[in-house]
Amino acid sequence: MAAPIVMVHGAFCGGWAFEAFRTPFEAAGHAVLTPDLRGHGESGSVAGLSMTDYAKDIAALCASLPEPPILIGHSLGGLVCQLAAKRTPLKALVLLAPSPPWGVAGSSMEEAVTALGLMMGAAFAQSISPDRTLMRTYSLDRMPRPDRDAALARLRPESGRALWEALNWWLDPFMTTSVGTGGLGVPCLVMVGQRDVVHPPTTARQTAQRLGADYVELAGMSHWLLGETGWQEVATQAWDWLERVEARADSGAA
Repeated sequence: MAAPIVMVHGAFCGGWAFEAFRTPFEAAGHAVLTPDLRGHGESGSVAGLSMTDYAKDIAALCASLPEPPILIGHSLGGLVCQLAAKRTPLKALVLLAPSPPWGVAGSSMEEAVTALGLMMGAAFAQSISPDRTLMRTYSLDRMPRPDRDAALARLRPESGRALWEALNWWLDPFMTTSVGTGGLGVPCLVMVGQRDVVHPPTTARQTAQRLGADYVELAGMSHWLLGETGWQEVATQAWDWLERVEARADSGAA
């Protein structure tokens, strides 16, 4: 029986972000869950929520499943997955353009500007409305226009606290987004677009090194790996990697 898969969305989004990306995995026989992070539903509130809240929720969902699942996370959801992996057994972890954990510094001007904006603003206990211009320019820039407009219309507010914990980790005395050292103890793959400026390849490579993960850089791709032009190849490469992980596990058990 194929292992269940839990897909975790990024900031300002919901489980809808994986509507296309989930389909090849379901076609291969996996049960795929795409939960909304806490407060991201139509009537929820994210004000004051921590990255710890998100991670505990995802870890609890994973623990409730019949067997350890495969966890796939995008952007901020990739960091949620890293934190959840420290709390519950997993079969494998695939991180798409993940936000880096505590101790991994950003490598682009866009990362620095975003972090500075949160540091200077009184956003910690508030919800932050999505900046659709920035999303259109840097995150959804390679999506076909109808798909991009549809995604922009579905964006939701994000927790200022969670964003601050992720982007200004050096100011956080609680080290909320730390995953420690020595890897996560689970097979892990980090994938990033060559043209990503939200979490660029240099940052993603450092994240992979911190986690002891395999690393794939996708030529011509940007940040929205789960839905921009070429997402099918991202899914195919992730699937191929998961099959190699399964083969290694089977040979080790033999």
